[in-house]
Amino acid sequence: MNTMLERSYRKNLSSQGLIFLAGQERAVKVKNLSISGVLIELCNMPAIEDNHISSEELYQLALESLVVDIFLPDMRLAGEADVVRVEFDQGCVLMALEFKNISHDVDNLLYKRKVYRKNMAVPGHILINGDYLEFDTVNVSVDGLMIQINKAVQVEENLITVFEFSALDLQGEARVVWQEKLSPALTLIGLQYVHMEKTALPGIPQFERIDVYPV
Repeated sequence: MNTMLERSYRKNLSSQGLIFLAGQERAVKVKNLSISGVLIELCNMPAIEDNHISSEELYQLALESLVVDIFLPDMRLAGEADVVRVEFDQGCVLMALEFKNISHDVDNLLYKRKVYRKNMAVPGHILINGDYLEFDTVNVSVDGLMIQINKAVQVEENLITVFEFSALDLQGEARVVWQEKLSPALTLIGLQYVHMEKTALPGIPQFERIDVYPV
């Protein structure tokens, strides 16, 4: 995996971004970027939640990570990346990442609290027209989710209904924002959370703030 990063042309940069590491968003400096990946630097900085840890602890967390979520606003990139190399250099952690599931045209509205959506497939159930239907998530954010139902359904927009999926130990109420029938056997529905028993979703970053790490 390292050879792909080494063979691709890499452009040196002076930029910043965020990664979601060990359940927390952390500010990073971008050292260089290629079409296949990026080299980032994490120094002894607090997480967005101000949960300060030592550089050595940060290095250990990086070593234990296989995949991280990343947001690079200057390059308009967001998504998942594989961790292919981790080094410790003069109190800073260097991480070589290979892009895995990346959106290459992040809307500028992400700066205006349009939060990051993580692509993930998790089964669940939702109450529609009196029946609990099975669904799979397409993407999930801290504001809402997109689900896929393997049948044609008709549901009113702005309807508030209930849902649950055990993989994230999550249940609550959601409002139907939109729906789209892709085929007679496939419906997509966009949902916005109205009420949940949890205030945070495990493994789902927000990627809202960026001015936390001076370049």
